[in-house]
Amino acid sequence: MESPAAAALTGLLTGAALIIAIGAQNAYVLRQGIRREHVLPIVAICALSDAVLIIAGVGGMGALVAAAPGLITAVKWLGAAFLIAYGLLAARRALHAEHLDAAANGGGPVPLRTAILTVLAFTWLNPHVYLDTLVFLGSVATSHAGQRWWFAAGAAGASLLWFTGLGYGARLLAPVFARPMAWRVLDAVIAVVMIALGISLLR
Repeated sequence: MESPAAAALTGLLTGAALIIAIGAQNAYVLRQGIRREHVLPIVAICALSDAVLIIAGVGGMGALVAAAPGLITAVKWLGAAFLIAYGLLAARRALHAEHLDAAANGGGPVPLRTAILTVLAFTWLNPHVYLDTLVFLGSVATSHAGQRWWFAAGAAGASLLWFTGLGYGARLLAPVFARPMAWRVLDAVIAVVMIALGISLLR
């Protein structure tokens, strides 16, 4: 019989493989981490959201999502609109850094409420998060039978470790982003990633 530790390790590695990728959510966490702005609530929302979805998937919610393709389609359109809009804002920041002092800090300060709503949108308007957590991880967990909740714990742990490392580790890049041009390049990259992801959802 599989041990709890083995199931948890499998969940950790499987979760990490799904989470560690260039995406809209990771790009936003990175940007806010470099700015050292609202990092704790942003990391907490990302990790807790993944944990809730993983638990729901292991508990059988994935079958309901798979049976309701219209829900995923609705999320896809909303997510695409949000990503493209955010990408255009990032492109505007990259092209029009009117105030160099503000640009050196990545732009003006973001209110906590705005940061929370933005990271919630990046998390919950991403149709892939439902397919990855509710459907895929939920399906894989069934192969671990009685140890499926240890698998879920490992997958949720991967999310916590990744977002904590990304959010708080990003400050190591602060010296590089002391120059306005570095922020303009980062915003240009974010703009390309966001708009490309949005278009990919529409296609």
